[in-house]
Amino acid sequence: MSTPRTGTPVSAPPEPSASSASSASSAPVAAEPGGLPWFALLALATAVFVTSLTETLPAGLLPAMSGDLHVSEAATGQTVTIYAIGTALTAIPLTAATAAWRRKRLLLTAMAGFAVANTVTAVSSVYGLTMAARFVAGVAAGLAWALLAGYARRMAPVPLQGKAIAVAMAGIPVALSLGVPAGTFLGEQLGWRVAFLAMTALTVLLLLWISAAVPDHPGPGQEAGGERPGMLRALRVPGVGAVLFVTLVFVLAHTVLYAYIATFLDGVGLGGSTDLVLLVFGAASLSSIWVVGVWIHRRLRALTVAATLLVATAAALLAMLSDDAALVYVAAGLWGLGWGGVPTLLQTAVADAGGEQADAAQAMLVTLWNVAMAAGGIIGGVLLDAIGSVSFPWTVLLLLLPVLVVVLAARAHGFPAARKLPSGSGPTA
Repeated sequence: MSTPRTGTPVSAPPEPSASSASSASSAPVAAEPGGLPWFALLALATAVFVTSLTETLPAGLLPAMSGDLHVSEAATGQTVTIYAIGTALTAIPLTAATAAWRRKRLLLTAMAGFAVANTVTAVSSVYGLTMAARFVAGVAAGLAWALLAGYARRMAPVPLQGKAIAVAMAGIPVALSLGVPAGTFLGEQLGWRVAFLAMTALTVLLLLWISAAVPDHPGPGQEAGGERPGMLRALRVPGVGAVLFVTLVFVLAHTVLYAYIATFLDGVGLGGSTDLVLLVFGAASLSSIWVVGVWIHRRLRALTVAATLLVATAAALLAMLSDDAALVYVAAGLWGLGWGGVPTLLQTAVADAGGEQADAAQAMLVTLWNVAMAAGGIIGGVLLDAIGSVSFPWTVLLLLLPVLVVVLAARAHGFPAARKLPSGSGPTA
């Protein structure tokens, strides 16, 4: 989504999937009875990692990238925006156009797109060419995010489908906790271009991993009675609209700050510690996705409320106490605890609410996720030029208020107080 993405501007995504309800309920493939196909799921988690890190990597490299490309940091921040625009413009039409494609072929195509786009980004010294490569990466993300969570869901027995999505979505916090800080450090030591070339190398290895380990599935357009996603039908399903609204505004709030985190930290005197702050954020995100994986079957609503409050608390600390370095790290930890599980929570919520229209609902979630990331990059750039980076946490607080209201109000549908579960299912460790 961009991230995602997920960040991307995340997300994702960001990270940052449009797998149908019929897919979710079909017999799982490659899973041992009562277990999960870990090697295949970890390949999907690595694909999510590549998608999320490609989207968010510029956040830790803005000063160096802007110097080499001879543009301002605000302009360089739009490399996140254009990625998100590429995903937002293509997720829905590509989901429909590739409904008859085998899922493995589609995933390999998307990952190959990342390899090409990151290579061009690494060697380009022209701002326009860099933006074009980032747009192509966003298109590849549109393909990937439209199938990844649903792909994971199809591999698992019904009681473990939430955990399977959580495993796949773990690529997002890993990207944030390890990938972005490592990329930032690598960029500082060897140059930002090396960080993008490293992404290309990882993606080539991932293509081999997917080819060897991930089972194939037909697309929804190939299955018996399969139909192309119907967006308007999905919007009429109770609860879908609430989840999509929360996705749009929550991701927007996150992206306004995350896309310019290096600039924000520089403004509060921690510009040399961006990698460490991102490490704290990402490590907390890993803890968050573990908690979500354990409790999502029973506590999706409570977890979503808690995520909103944790990110709001972090923003309040950054808004009022950012002159205290220790509290900035505390805020980064709270932010990560809140944000890490959000992709899994929202994708599960929209799949539950969408029912037979889950494909279309997931495609719209991917689109709105990336619309939010694109808007976050633009709004952040405007705020940076007009007011300064001090405005970012206040903006996050303002945006999270309606998110909390909608989550609390969507008690019957969207974020229900009680979820219908398969018999015998429950929290899984």
